[in-house]
Amino acid sequence: MKPNALSWLLHSVVPLCALATGSAQANPLMWSNNSLSYLYGHGYKVDGTGNDIQQTITFEHASGWTWGDMFLFVDNKWSNGLSGNDGYTYYGEFSPRLSLGKISGHRLSYGIVKDVLIAATYERGEGRNRKYLLGPAVDLNLPGFDRFSLNTYYRKPDGITGKASGQWQINPTWAMTIPLGRSDILLDGYLEWYVNDVGTKGTSNYVAKSFHFNPQIKYDVGKAMGQAPARFYAGIEWDYWSDKYGIEDSHGFPTDQNALSALIKVHF
Repeated sequence: MKPNALSWLLHSVVPLCALATGSAQANPLMWSNNSLSYLYGHGYKVDGTGNDIQQTITFEHASGWTWGDMFLFVDNKWSNGLSGNDGYTYYGEFSPRLSLGKISGHRLSYGIVKDVLIAATYERGEGRNRKYLLGPAVDLNLPGFDRFSLNTYYRKPDGITGKASGQWQINPTWAMTIPLGRSDILLDGYLEWYVNDVGTKGTSNYVAKSFHFNPQIKYDVGKAMGQAPARFYAGIEWDYWSDKYGIEDSHGFPTDQNALSALIKVHF
């Protein structure tokens, strides 16, 4: 980790978490949920060059705390037709958010605004592919939604990657449950809009603006079989990403992704 990132963690996030935890109850954890997903899909770009069929195993963790909430995931991806390390890659994100309402002890809800937060994310891929994100966020009460969050970030890549900094990101996430017969359909996902180009076009430090839309439609199979709800799902995921990873799409190297995957997901 670069010294500036370590300094940010030590002088901003860690003291705030310690302050909030110290002033809260003995157990600051309010709820938590873990899951494992398996996806098999077609249409993936960039990863696994030469083959666009991809299998992914994802671990996810989400939890609520007296100081805010936290989400993390790790993707392990294999591209069909490629062997060994040529066909494998990984990627993960760690995203804590500090609730200004919980920390201050004052209710910050107004109208559709449920809470105001400070959001941070650490992104990590293979090698020195690392990025640090920080910005304001709001949780919203929207009719029909189980949850809806709007996070905004300033993105700064690890300097060793040679990529330019200064990119802004808008990142809504959502979940909606729709009753269907004996069970439910869960519609959830996220959108990442990288608003601006950075760097000099045509050089190695150029990062294009891009748009990443990743919804899932899942059927609660466990509930349909008379088991506990929200434990076992089956469905599909759509992954649309223009100029994936900020790499400008071209005829010689297509990076506009339009992938559809079958998925199963188990919560524990």
